[in-house]
Amino acid sequence: MKWVAVFLAGLVTGVVGMWGMNRIGVRDQGLEIAGRGVAEKPLEKYRVESLGGRRSEAGAIQLGEVEAIEGAVRVQNFSFTTEGKKVTGLAHIPVGCSETAKCPVIVQFRGYADVEGYYSGFGTRRSAQKYAEAGFISLAPDFLGYGGSDMPSGNIFEERFQRYTTGLDLLVSVGGWPFADGEKIGIWGHSNGGQVALTVLEATKRPYATTLWAPVTAAFPYSILYYTNEATDGGKLLRRELANFERDYDTDQFNLLNYLDRVVAPVQIHQGTADESVPVEWNRDLVRRMQEDGEAGNGVTYYEYTGADHNLVPSWSIVVERDINFFINI
Repeated sequence: MKWVAVFLAGLVTGVVGMWGMNRIGVRDQGLEIAGRGVAEKPLEKYRVESLGGRRSEAGAIQLGEVEAIEGAVRVQNFSFTTEGKKVTGLAHIPVGCSETAKCPVIVQFRGYADVEGYYSGFGTRRSAQKYAEAGFISLAPDFLGYGGSDMPSGNIFEERFQRYTTGLDLLVSVGGWPFADGEKIGIWGHSNGGQVALTVLEATKRPYATTLWAPVTAAFPYSILYYTNEATDGGKLLRRELANFERDYDTDQFNLLNYLDRVVAPVQIHQGTADESVPVEWNRDLVRRMQEDGEAGNGVTYYEYTGADHNLVPSWSIVVERDINFFINI
């Protein structure tokens, strides 16, 4: 878990100053002002139900430099905009795909990555190549603050929530992209990217076929607190800022486990029993909850791999093969 400690320490230290200034704004906007009533608090727009009613301001997908040709797959940079900010990413495009020969698309949301040493395609490039060889375009966004993307909010929680709006806007952009078969758009998410993917499904209530690799599915904010044990300060700073957040917001409204009934998509989940980053019990519980939630449970398939780690090794090839069959048959 050392990578988590390094991430949390760097993230919290880098944003705490700006967070303090944002706190003033949050409190001011949340107080009743004589004659004007109570203004909406700025982060309420990221509640699951609020995301569901959000109007997208996505920009068109722009293809950039071709990085490589790997077999019958073109590896190429791309970009789009979300709420006026540029987001870059890496595309894997089968060479036969074009405006006149549209292809199905898999949008891939990676898990945690340290900004230092990050590169486009981190955590997705190997699987993207396999999906593209099977005829699917892969689009893996860097997210704000990574690659050539613009910077995210200086608010520690809004930075996290902006991954939801980035994902939502990318899906809207894909729907209008000439290379894409708009009727065949799927989602892939690993680790924290799995949590992003599930939240997107709840917000859209759309049947995007989705496969999740070891998704982070503990209740918010425990899903954050779980990873603080090895932080240099023992997680004290993050807990303090979380306490501030909880004074202004109801965390239940940001907790994906409370909105599983909004999932109408077919979902395939892969989990290794030797995963040291995501406890296997989290996703066993998730599947149980989804099965209890009627429509969500009717479309969930769960695979558990004895001895597999957080990246599903040594069962990686089996997982990818199952994913390809899953997307082909949806």
